[in-house]
Amino acid sequence: MSQFSLNFLPERRVYSISEINAAIRETLEGAFDDVWVEGEISNCRQAPSGHYYFTLKDDQSQLRCVFFRQNARFLRFKPADGLAVLARGRIGVYEARGEYQLSVDHLEPRGAGALQLAFEQLKKKLAAEGLFDAARKRPLPLFPRTIGLVTSPRGAVISDMLRILERRFSGLHLILYPVRVQGDGAAAEICEAIQYLGGQRARRPIPGIPPDLVIVARGGGSLEDLWPFNEESVARAIAACPVPVISAVGHETDFTIADFVADLRAPTPSAAAELAIRERSEFIERIAGLEDRLGRAARYHCSTRLRRLSEIGIERVLSLLRRRMDRASQRTDDLDYRAREHMRRRLLEAERRLWEADARLLAHDPRRHLASQRARLEQLRTAADRLIHMRLARLSGRLESLGAQLGHLSPLRVLERGYAIVQDESGMLLRRASETSPGRNLRVRLHKGSLDAQVLRVDAGAAESSDSRPHHGGK
Repeated sequence: MSQFSLNFLPERRVYSISEINAAIRETLEGAFDDVWVEGEISNCRQAPSGHYYFTLKDDQSQLRCVFFRQNARFLRFKPADGLAVLARGRIGVYEARGEYQLSVDHLEPRGAGALQLAFEQLKKKLAAEGLFDAARKRPLPLFPRTIGLVTSPRGAVISDMLRILERRFSGLHLILYPVRVQGDGAAAEICEAIQYLGGQRARRPIPGIPPDLVIVARGGGSLEDLWPFNEESVARAIAACPVPVISAVGHETDFTIADFVADLRAPTPSAAAELAIRERSEFIERIAGLEDRLGRAARYHCSTRLRRLSEIGIERVLSLLRRRMDRASQRTDDLDYRAREHMRRRLLEAERRLWEADARLLAHDPRRHLASQRARLEQLRTAADRLIHMRLARLSGRLESLGAQLGHLSPLRVLERGYAIVQDESGMLLRRASETSPGRNLRVRLHKGSLDAQVLRVDAGAAESSDSRPHHGGK
């Protein structure tokens, strides 16, 4: 009966593995050629080729993803485990492994914006390298004769800075390097300006370069407008500049990566001009006060000596003393000049120590210390998460290995190699041909499914000689 029915089965279509994978790929790519998928990144890794491989998951499922380098290079942030993202792409099949995956064309974070995320990632990276450390900050010069300005040549920023510098100390040598302060190419121009003013790009000696101080400035704006000052290249150019740098970007509430790297952050460009140099009148007043004190002391000393000589009343002595007074007067002039020079140097040294004390006081600002400790806490938390993930990965691998070993020990694995289990009508297993007789019905269990068979002939001798091997059974 079963032989009769087998003759009317439809002809089977047998696919190769490559054919079935190609057919599945065409079906999926046609149905899901442009989809948006939301999930959390896990198992993220970047290959040496620059491609990103990761898994998007939710509470119940997961989806393998690939983000090729030509698309990933436009990202403002770096994909990492635990980030909630929105991915756009197409569903395809990686035929070599028979896996379907999402080929990502665009990726954006959910929650925090891409620029803010990129800002935090770069800030954490540069802080770990020590670019924000207070120990590497340099004090500003007391009397900068030349000041370099890196800003836009148009607008209120440069006008306000020039006006304030001229009012506080006219006659300073100013070098303006005009740059774009927002948009494409702005970061490259800012880096070039800093390197030029620092003397790192000058091919021949240029008067006034490098200056005593460099100010990098622009007015306020949105995070997108201020983004050139958050680029890593600008931060490294400021850190490598051989002269002190003041960062004056945006308003008082705006913070950029350049502010953290610079030797001093000014809340506004106008404040940067105020901090760069003290007013000329302050130095003039102090020098004039010293000169007045020196003159009064000299006159008092001379009048005292003259009064004493007059009391003696000896003409010869007076004559001698007059000559000595003349010499003393000349020496007084010399001492007056030397005293002025000495007091001026003492004043400069005192001012320098005052600025150094101010810088040291600023270096011990508890807010900077708290920011450093917070960054260290984030580093330790990241390291702990990485160790936990590694531990879970090792335990998962061991579980899979034990599962595979258990599967190998299963008696059902023998059936996969073409063997069968034979049972008689009562369900007893048959190990020898002599345990049955012609005409008896048998149940033959295969790897997939089972057969009902009937014994036509028994060859007991053959069965005894091969009783250690399982039978396939047959009708």
